[in-house]
Amino acid sequence: MKTNQQEKPNDLLLVIDMQNIYITGQEWACLDTEGAAERINRIIDTGVCSDVIFTRFIASSSPDGVWRNYNIKYDHINQNAWANEMLPQFESALKQYPLYTKGVYSSLAIPEVLSAAKKADRVVVTGVVAECCVLSTVFALIDAGIYVIYLTDGVSGLDKEKEAATELTLSGLAPLHVSMMTVDEYLSSMKSDSKQD
Repeated sequence: MKTNQQEKPNDLLLVIDMQNIYITGQEWACLDTEGAAERINRIIDTGVCSDVIFTRFIASSSPDGVWRNYNIKYDHINQNAWANEMLPQFESALKQYPLYTKGVYSSLAIPEVLSAAKKADRVVVTGVVAECCVLSTVFALIDAGIYVIYLTDGVSGLDKEKEAATELTLSGLAPLHVSMMTVDEYLSSMKSDSKQD
């Protein structure tokens, strides 16, 4: 994280697992996946982040341990190609930015994501599911010594209680390891940094 407050941070925007299975009406629907998608696209459109990476969860074809049980339980979802596709709202962005696949919860299990995160000053975390893949990724980022900006309305969980529990857990790591803010607050902070340059 930059110590010189006059410089605009070199931020990586990480968009975690924004796939069709998490939209309204689907088996794993999150509270506000569509709203989070709109706000994430706002960040992308402003160009304030130096880099953008998308990840998706695709169940491993050769799972280890308890992941074998996962594949058995959720085979009907794993075999549903549409459910695993990225949201159409990101069609334009995905032509410009990379999409990496993982078979575990943490996006940092992807070597390219870890490498990009280590080059950034901060990683701006968005996506789904707040209490699962997002939280796992945040802990992995912190363990790797990478500062996290957690966008509360750019992340969606299965319900309000789980979203709140995730934020409460992360609040114990703020502000040393993580800052929590809304998308508007983040964009405003980046504008302020630009004015100071």
